[in-house]
Amino acid sequence: MTLQKTIKAVIRPGDLSGYVAECMEIAVVTQGETLDDTIANLQEAVGLHLEG
Repeated sequence: MTLQKTIKAVIRPGDLSGYVAECMEIAVVTQGETLDDTIANLQEAVGLHLEG
């Protein structure tokens, strides 16, 4: 059985361009040029953070 947890993040426009995503519960911050890039980067960063 796999446990699931919801991790909340805020995505906002970057200072110069693109978007910045920051998780509320864990120390993960990432960015991307588009919303799709930012979400993909966020999913990868959260996965890596939770692995180790």
